[in-house]
Amino acid sequence: MSDNEGRTDLRMPEDDEVFAVVTEMLGANRVEVRCMDGTNRTARIPGKMQKRIWIREDDVVLVEPWDWQDEKGDITWRYEKQQADQLREEGHIQE
Repeated sequence: MSDNEGRTDLRMPEDDEVFAVVTEMLGANRVEVRCMDGTNRTARIPGKMQKRIWIREDDVVLVEPWDWQDEKGDITWRYEKQQADQLREEGHIQE
């Protein structure tokens, strides 16, 4: 048996994306996230994700920071619980 048994290939951040953990739901399709680059940001849930992908506190997401306002960004992806646990085990996410 190999060490990677049960490991799935996950979507990893592209050049301008960072891992983040949702810390607070703000309402009006906005959430507070703690990014792995050490910045707390207000992130927007885009229209294509609304009512299709439900985001809750403590979810692991990918955030694309805005070019013109670094303290804000857009959520581009949400990981399932099993995928988030795998990311934590591999050291991509620090609590």
